Amino acid sequence: MTTPTTTRFRKLLLAAFASLLVATASFAQNTTGTTVTLGGKPVHTVGKLPAVGTPVKNFILAGVDLSDKTLADYKGKYVIMNIFPSVNTGVCSKSVRKFNEDAASLKNATVLCISKDLPFAQKQFCGAEGINNVVMLSDFRSDFGSTYGVQIADGPMKGLLSRAVIVVDPTGKIVYEEQVPEIGHEPNYTAAIAAIK
Repeated sequence: MTTPTTTRFRKLLLAAFASLLVATASFAQNTTGTTVTLGGKPVHTVGKLPAVGTPVKNFILAGVDLSDKTLADYKGKYVIMNIFPSVNTGVCSKSVRKFNEDAASLKNATVLCISKDLPFAQKQFCGAEGINNVVMLSDFRSDFGSTYGVQIADGPMKGLLSRAVIVVDPTGKIVYEEQVPEIGHEPNYTAAIAAIK
């Protein structure tokens, strides 16, 4: 016979078990991803950036004309990947402007500005800002964020890309990477540019 006390005990036991499962899933996520902050509060990415010295992984991203762009389109050049949540935020747009300025003086290098923004928004931003030295690419229909470990896994920006920079040499090897620890901070432009000189 089931008593009210037994029923309550079972409910408490099930609730405790469910909490344990959630905590275990969260711990597993933290061990495979990277903890960064957003306004000082911890959020996590789905993985880690590929390590310096490893071959870069291929990608398919959408250009502002909706065409597919792959790593092969930039073969034989240094590639700086400026990865960020959205061009419609102050720090992200500032990073695009800064890399646009730096890219004007770079030889044999291409700067790719990568976000989940739709190509239409990226094109509109570049037109309004006079941005013409960088290539805007969108991850709106691909798995770039999970492949490169930069997709945000939780928090208010869940699903967007974290702020990171990856530099690839002309042979396709990663020579520099930075997972910016606070999403609201700018990347280290000087270190990224220095990696190709």
